[in-house]
Amino acid sequence: MIQGKSRVIIENVQPVVDNGLYMAKRTVGESVTVTASIFGDGHDHIRAEVLYKKQGAKSWDKVELQATYNDEWSASFYVLETGIYVFTIHAWIDHFETWYDGFKKKAAAKVDVKVELMEGIIFLQKLATINPALSGNADRLEKAGNSQYAIELVLSDDFASLVHANPLKENETELQEVIKIQVEYAKANFSAWYEFFPRSASLESGKHGTFQDCIRLLPRVAAMGFDVLYFPPIHPIGKINRKGKNNNVRSEAGEPGSPWAIGSDEGGHKSILPALGTLEDFKKLISEAKKLGIEVAMDIAFQCAPDHPYVKEHPEWFKQRPDGTIQYAENPPKKYQDIYPFNFENDNWKELWEELKSVFFFWIEQGVSVFRIDNPHTKPIPFWQWVIAEVQKVHPDTIFLAEAFTRPKIMDSLGKVGFTQSYTYFTWRTSKQELIEYVTGLVNGPSRNYFRPNFWPNTPDILPYQLQHQGENIFILRFALAATLSSNYGVYGPSYEFYENTPLTGREEYFNSEKYEVRHYDWKRTNRMTDIMSLLNKIRKQNPALHSTWNTQFCAIENNQIVAYLKATDDLSNIILVVVNLDPHTGQSGYIQLPKERLRLGSKINIKLHDLITDEYYTWTQEWNFVDLNPNKMPFHLFKLTVHESNM
Repeated sequence: MIQGKSRVIIENVQPVVDNGLYMAKRTVGESVTVTASIFGDGHDHIRAEVLYKKQGAKSWDKVELQATYNDEWSASFYVLETGIYVFTIHAWIDHFETWYDGFKKKAAAKVDVKVELMEGIIFLQKLATINPALSGNADRLEKAGNSQYAIELVLSDDFASLVHANPLKENETELQEVIKIQVEYAKANFSAWYEFFPRSASLESGKHGTFQDCIRLLPRVAAMGFDVLYFPPIHPIGKINRKGKNNNVRSEAGEPGSPWAIGSDEGGHKSILPALGTLEDFKKLISEAKKLGIEVAMDIAFQCAPDHPYVKEHPEWFKQRPDGTIQYAENPPKKYQDIYPFNFENDNWKELWEELKSVFFFWIEQGVSVFRIDNPHTKPIPFWQWVIAEVQKVHPDTIFLAEAFTRPKIMDSLGKVGFTQSYTYFTWRTSKQELIEYVTGLVNGPSRNYFRPNFWPNTPDILPYQLQHQGENIFILRFALAATLSSNYGVYGPSYEFYENTPLTGREEYFNSEKYEVRHYDWKRTNRMTDIMSLLNKIRKQNPALHSTWNTQFCAIENNQIVAYLKATDDLSNIILVVVNLDPHTGQSGYIQLPKERLRLGSKINIKLHDLITDEYYTWTQEWNFVDLNPNKMPFHLFKLTVHESNM
C-alpha cells in the first residue's frame, strides 16, 4: 500500500537469499549485518533503524542504521539463541535533524536565526508529546528567546546529543516483509573433524577393529584437540559383487569390501556390521566420546549393496533394466558394481522418503547428532530440503555435512535447502592467488548467507596431486591453512598425520586405499604432525578470532609464495595473523602490510606479536614489516597480536 506522505525508499535489503525463498544462516553468538539502499527526494535528513527479535517474542529490539556511501546503509545485531530471528526496517525523514543541520550552517554564516529558533521550539514541543522528559528543553529554549545564549544552547554538545537520541519519526516507510534468519547451534560454525575407519582401530596387526578399540583411541583423538570423530559407514557390507583391494572388481577371500556398499543378509541402514560390535557397544562409544567433548559423526550413504534387504523387500525403489537386472551405480568410466542407487522417480517415492527419514531418527535415538551425507548431489534436492526440515523440527541442533564435490550451483543449492556445512574446493586451491580468490568469494560473496564451508586437505577418496610423493612440510602447511582459514575443518586422520603420499598412478586416489581393506596403524606413534595438530587445535579453542571463517582478511605481501591473512573479533580483543610459506622446500621472505584501518591504527604503531607455534616474540613499529619463513623450521607463523595504546 502506498503511503502518500512517506518519502523514503528502501531497496536491496540484505541478508536475503533468493528473494526470501530460503533463510540466511547464522549461528549463536554471530552478528547479522543488515544492509539496504535507503534514499529519498531532496536533501532532507533520513534516519533508519533495524527492528529485530526472536520469532514469537513480544517486543522488538532496535539498532540504528548508519549511512556508508552512495545511499547505502548498514547496521548489525547479535543473535543469542537457536531458532528463527526476524527483522524489518523502518525509515523516515527526520525534520528535527534536518532543521538542526540547517540551523548550524546558518549560525556559522551569521544569518539571522530568529525564525529557526521558533521552529526548534515547535519541534521540541512535538517531541515532548512523545517523551514528556523533553518538555523542559522546549521551555528553556523559549525563555532564551532570540538571544546569543539561545544560539549557544542549540550549538552545544548536549543539544547535538539530544537531536540524535530523539529522532522525530513521522510518515515512516516500513519494509513490507519481515525477513527471517535461521540461527543454528554454535558447533555448526566451529568444529574440528577427525576421520578414521573403525575397522582399522585395532592395536594388533591383522585384527579387525571394534568399537571397543575405538573407545581406547578416544583419549588420543581428544589429546589432539578434535571435537568431531567421523566414521565411514558402520553398517553391514554387501557380499555380492564385493570389491577387493584397490577397487578390484573381485574380492579375495577375507577381504572386507567397501563400507559404502551398504547392506547384506546381516542388515541394512539401521544395523551395525557385527565385526565392529553391537548397538550397545556403539552407544557406549558415543557416551564415552561425549565425556571427552567429542561428538561421533555418522556417515549416511543412501545407496545399497545388491544383497541389502531393501532390494528384496522394495525392488520398486531401484531402476530395473530391460534384461531384468538392477542398474548399479556408474560415473563413466567408473563402475560401482557393488552399489545400487535408489530410484527417486519411482511411483512409491513417498514411501521411500519416509523410510530414509526414519534412518536419521533411528540413529538420533542412539545418541548421534552429527551426520556426514555421502554424495547428496546425486539425490533430489527437494528430498534434502524436506528431510532436513523434518529432522530439525524435532532435533534442531542436528548437524548435516554435505559431501558434494560438484558444480557450484548444486553445492550452493544444498546449502540453501538446509545443509549445515559443506565440503569445498579448498582441496584443490593451492596457489596464493587461488586461495585468495576462493576464500574471499566465500567470505564476501552471496553464498556467505547459506554456504558454511568445511575445509579438508584430504579424504579417503582424495589424495590431492599436491600431496603426492611429498614430505611433511606440505602436509603441515596445508593443515595450517585448513585449520585457520576456515572455522570448520576436517582431516582423514591417520593417513594424513603419517604422511601417506603414494597414489594410484595418474589418479588422485590412495594406492592400497583403506576403502577396500582393513589397515593397521601404530596408534601409539606421535610425530611432528600430531604435535602440530594438538597445538593448533588448542590455539583454535583459546582464540575467538579463529572461531569464524567470516572475519578473514588477506594482507598484502610482496612474495607470491607467501600468503598472509588477519582474523580478529569485532571488538579487536583477539587478533590473529597467519603467514604461510606455500613453498615446502625453500625459505621465503617478504614485507607484509598491516591493515591499518581494520586494526584502527594511528600514525604511531606499536604492536607486540607472539608466535603461538614457535613461542617467539616480535615487535612491529611500522605498517610494512619483514617476515622470513624456513619450511624446515616451521612453514607458517601464527601470531597473536597485541596493539598498544600508542597506536590510537
